[in-house]
Amino acid sequence: MAVLKVIEVLANSDESWEQAAKNALDHASKSVKNIRSVYINEQSASVKDGKIDEYRVNVKITFEVK
Repeated sequence: MAVLKVIEVLANSDESWEQAAKNALDHASKSVKNIRSVYINEQSASVKDGKIDEYRVNVKITFEVK
């Protein structure tokens, strides 16, 4: 039986929601090991001059506790 833990991470990107999710994973993996999955909980964007200025994601990252 494995013990899993979930953390919530907010991240952003100037490029895309996909890149924002990758940024969240990259940042979390610096201090969290044994990451099993990433769940995109919420997506949003800020708008400036009628165009998307920044993509934002709220992700849940699941990892195994050893």
